[in-house]
Amino acid sequence: MRLSNNPYLILAATTLIWAGNAVASRMAVGHVSPMMLTALRWIFTLLIMTTIAGPAFRQEWPEIKANAGWLILMGVVGFTGFNALFYLSAQYTTAVNIGIIQGSIPVMVLIGAFLAYRTRITGLQMIGIAVTLIGIVLLATRGHLDQLLGLAFNFGDLLMLIACLGYAAYTVALRERPKISPQPFFLSLSAVALVSSLPLLAIEIASGAARWPDAKALAIIAYVALLPGFVAQLLFMRAVEMIGPGRAGLWVNLVPVWAAILGPLILGELFAWYHAVALALVLSGIAVAESRRR
Repeated sequence: MRLSNNPYLILAATTLIWAGNAVASRMAVGHVSPMMLTALRWIFTLLIMTTIAGPAFRQEWPEIKANAGWLILMGVVGFTGFNALFYLSAQYTTAVNIGIIQGSIPVMVLIGAFLAYRTRITGLQMIGIAVTLIGIVLLATRGHLDQLLGLAFNFGDLLMLIACLGYAAYTVALRERPKISPQPFFLSLSAVALVSSLPLLAIEIASGAARWPDAKALAIIAYVALLPGFVAQLLFMRAVEMIGPGRAGLWVNLVPVWAAILGPLILGELFAWYHAVALALVLSGIAVAESRRR
């Protein structure tokens, strides 16, 4: 069966690529600095998207220009902010943790939709939200819940949590997306992401924290630009066309599962008991929260 005709294989591949992004961010530590990685990723992604979507972008320029403010805000929050915090968090936490926390985004979107549009939340969904949050807290405290009293959370986990909150806000705001075709829309946000990542890179360089990429980092940059930054986006859009955004969005829950496999397999990271419990809680909470929507 061809991949392009099977939405489930498409979504499995998409989430595997997204989990691979967490592993790549950890592999980049010591080879390229976070803001350098962020900026170079968007340079390469933008080059790819300009080649593919340039003509459509020019055709839809009037609509893009009319919605420039909205696109800038979305690009800064959903693309630059998320990726900058994502790669920065990898300096302090593991790929397993990054993947598990990223798996909480669907529940965050559920809460955001209620706050923004008063979308009804059922009793089961509230239970799911609570279970998911418990899983994140357990993960962030490394199984030592007494750390809550001293707020001794892992800094990288907190950065990743903030990144996910921003991406959830971006996802909720997509409900108000202008009438722009997917590829020109993605090209617009990529351009915003590149421009808005340059000040962060300038600050990193000025502070002396910048690290120019070595050969290994260039391979990582090529991966994150081509696969998470481009291929996964197109695969996800294809899946949404086939089965709809609601059903496709549920597959984001596979990201922490893949990350929990790839982290120990590729990086030799520890998979402790609290990882297993947190993973079970996050996935269980999301399953309960989404049960009505299924």
